[in-house]
Amino acid sequence: MSGEKTGKEAGRASYTALGLRAEAEPLSPGLHVVATPIGNLRDISLRALATLAAADAVLAEDTRVTKTLLAHYGIATPLVAYHEHNAAVVRPHLLARLKDGAALALVSDAGTPLVSDPGFKLVAEAVAQGTPVIAVPGASAVLAALVVAGLPTDRFFFEGFLPSKSGARRQRIGELAAIPGTLVFFESPRRLAETLDDLAIVLGRRDAAMARELTKRFETVRRGTLRNLADEFAAEEPPKGEIVLLVGPPGADDVRVGEADLDMRLIEAMKKHSVKDAASVVAAEIGLPRRRVYARAIVLASEVDGGDG
Repeated sequence: MSGEKTGKEAGRASYTALGLRAEAEPLSPGLHVVATPIGNLRDISLRALATLAAADAVLAEDTRVTKTLLAHYGIATPLVAYHEHNAAVVRPHLLARLKDGAALALVSDAGTPLVSDPGFKLVAEAVAQGTPVIAVPGASAVLAALVVAGLPTDRFFFEGFLPSKSGARRQRIGELAAIPGTLVFFESPRRLAETLDDLAIVLGRRDAAMARELTKRFETVRRGTLRNLADEFAAEEPPKGEIVLLVGPPGADDVRVGEADLDMRLIEAMKKHSVKDAASVVAAEIGLPRRRVYARAIVLASEVDGGDG
């Protein structure tokens, strides 16, 4: 069908899948939150393709990335850049279009929008003004990593990116230590070894997994304890690609003492000792791993005077 116009150029919304062109049904007004592939372009639903084809515009973090996806499926819907650097300026115009009855599709560079991207404020303000918000579900790096990690999935906590500096990172890890579920993080390749080391120092011998380039040609999943993974990556060149880190939940010994009791003991001990020594004293008193007690002591000390003793 050489020379045939595609998408809206032909006067109707359409897309191509499996070598066949399909016409998309008209889209209801509102903000359609559309999940896109996290690497493999085949990981997209027919509903997502129809939505992207029929929308009045597609709101994209990086229009170059989304343009590649749309071109692959023969979709000619106009693209509008919507990212953290222009969101405050662009958002009022988008809300006005939605209020006038437009059907807009919101996507991220990869995966499900609103997970580590600026889409939340647009959705929140669309809801506030009475605009319908419709989910078009699909790929998610968080869920893809969870199902291959071999760690508990009944409860999990997505943190996103930890702080870039070690001190702040360890403090935040300490705040997450008692969460009774698998922890999920995004991390950059160049900080991977350092982050794993901090996780091992604060959380101790927990099982963990590193998932890299999920759904892509060089997909890799490595599993082990935090310390083993930290040592392995410290001895290697930084890996390339998108990385998800997962850490198993605390064991029974980590949660048997209440936080209130632990805090009270630490506060009293820190009146006489440094943070490190206070943690050692309290850990010995109540039989908790020193790493967990020290992690909590760091948090308490920072709340009191901004330091870690």
